[in-house]
Amino acid sequence: MTSVADQLDKVLQKTAQLIELCNALQEENDLLKLENQSLKVALDTSKVKNVDLEEKLRVTKLAKSIEGTSEKSLDIKQKINDFVREIDKSIALLKK
Repeated sequence: MTSVADQLDKVLQKTAQLIELCNALQEENDLLKLENQSLKVALDTSKVKNVDLEEKLRVTKLAKSIEGTSEKSLDIKQKINDFVREIDKSIALLKK
């Protein structure tokens, strides 16, 4: 039969081991929190970069659709001018 002092020593040893384990786990938790934070920052940066690239792609597609032969550009400009003249005529009629 073990004495009370021996049992107390075992309890103290196990308590010390638990405290060490708790400290180690706390350090690991802190490191994981830092890693998580850095990954969140990287994700946010990637999202911003993705949005910028999508906007550039949209602008490029738009430029490609407008770009074409000079005849096509002249046709588009002519149509725009025709629309503006029509609008001006309509405004003039409405003012009368």
